[in-house]
Amino acid sequence: MDLIGLLKSQFLCHLVFCYVFIASGLIINTIQLFTLLLWPINKQLFRKINCRLSYCISSQLVMLLEWWSGTECIIHTDPQAYPQFGKENAIVVLNHKFEIDFLCGWSLAERFGVLGGSKVLAKKELAYVPIIGWMWYFTEMVFCTRKWEQDRKTVSRSLLHLRDYPEKYFFLIHCEGTRFTEKKHQISMQVAQAKGLPSLKYHLLPRTKGFAVTVRSLRNVVSAVYDCTLNFRNNENPTLLGVLNGKKYHADLYVRRIPLEEVPEDEDECSAWLHKLYQEKDAFQEEYYRTGTFPETPMVPPRRPWTLLNWLFWASLLLYPFFRFLVNMVSSGSSLTLASFVLVFFVGL
Repeated sequence: MDLIGLLKSQFLCHLVFCYVFIASGLIINTIQLFTLLLWPINKQLFRKINCRLSYCISSQLVMLLEWWSGTECIIHTDPQAYPQFGKENAIVVLNHKFEIDFLCGWSLAERFGVLGGSKVLAKKELAYVPIIGWMWYFTEMVFCTRKWEQDRKTVSRSLLHLRDYPEKYFFLIHCEGTRFTEKKHQISMQVAQAKGLPSLKYHLLPRTKGFAVTVRSLRNVVSAVYDCTLNFRNNENPTLLGVLNGKKYHADLYVRRIPLEEVPEDEDECSAWLHKLYQEKDAFQEEYYRTGTFPETPMVPPRRPWTLLNWLFWASLLLYPFFRFLVNMVSSGSSLTLASFVLVFFVGL
């Protein structure tokens, strides 16, 4: 391991990232709380401000993936569709096999300049989680309980609120609902067999109702569905800890742009369309494992500097008082304080 690689794996570096993320996140959440005063006066201004505040938080995680670990994602897509990415609202359907799926989705949104406004369909419990969950609340994320009778009205109502959203966005959705594991796959295929649906080899059975209501609620506002199939080279199994340790992964993402007009409006027909889509995704994964690549033209969207500049801004703002505090602690001369500091230092090594 080279010197830079050794540095990236050190606990003290990770501690710095965690401190900057938590401290800046809580500051931003506090600012977001005060922006609520704008909602009854100018709702669109409230939204635009919170898009940028949201970016200050989510871009720190994207920075770790793109700049710290150096992970590069090659996009395989139709060159004629490529110029439209980031210039239109889109429903992004992601497979859910890897621990950093969501981070790759955020990276895709960042590369095309729509990370701040992008949305997800998330569990309701996440709305109560400080920093990320609170950030999502202020940016009008769509929360669900995964109990459809409860979600039918609330999810639809939240989606309808996005029809006049002033910023371009990707609506990121994992139709499988949970991450792929062999045990979950076995259970999922038993359900498929019982319902008379074709089996899938690399995906779980998609949950169609949430997708159908998303399409129905955002029709004429969203221009297309981006069908995204993600895989990693050399059988890599990326983790968040690996990204934090600076490990570089090699991702391939197949992106198909499907105009929303091609997605049926009827719920049953839409469900059948989604099942067919997942059969096609399965075939693309099969081809990837066989050939090591996806169809279409490989492209690398340029890495934008704003995620790095945002992190450097917060680090310069927050690390000086933090280190000043540590220096004052050490210079206090307290034996207990010095012993604690030395202990933390060696544990970090």
